[in-house]
Amino acid sequence: MSDLFHKEIPLAFIDRVFDTMERAPWHTFQVLTKRSSRLRDYVNKRYPDKLAPPYIWLGASVEDGTKKSRVRHIQQTNATVRFLSVEPLIGPIGEVDLSGIHWVIVGGESGPRARPMLPEWAQEVRDQCKATKVPFFFKQWGGRTPKAGGRLLDGKEWSQLPKRRPIDNETRSSA
Repeated sequence: MSDLFHKEIPLAFIDRVFDTMERAPWHTFQVLTKRSSRLRDYVNKRYPDKLAPPYIWLGASVEDGTKKSRVRHIQQTNATVRFLSVEPLIGPIGEVDLSGIHWVIVGGESGPRARPMLPEWAQEVRDQCKATKVPFFFKQWGGRTPKAGGRLLDGKEWSQLPKRRPIDNETRSSA
């Protein structure tokens, strides 16, 4: 696991990764980055007149309210499935425009120096997802180990996923 859109990753390498993904529509690929503007620019250039294939999910990490510009970048991306990974959630997000977002994942930080996640931060994101009918997945509370705090938020596991989007004939024939 790494950030495919890190500034040190050559575009030729990213091209090869996308070429490979396009040839494997039986898989679901989740491409997650903190370099959301680079992802947006690359994807919109690669798919100028259509959306990326429905089995290539494109997302951005948003750790707190200071990273909301990444949400806009993902919304501006020619993607069939756009998602936000709000993890590790290290501060409140505040109000987020979730239009054009198909999935939100929330989780706390894990590891020996994990910063705590307050319940109200996760609840705030969940409530916004519920209000806008965006599938919500609560991954973990975090702690010393990823499973230390469990997966229950307000006594419930939240494991929603985005709706499956069919692979169109054009996608099938190019694979």
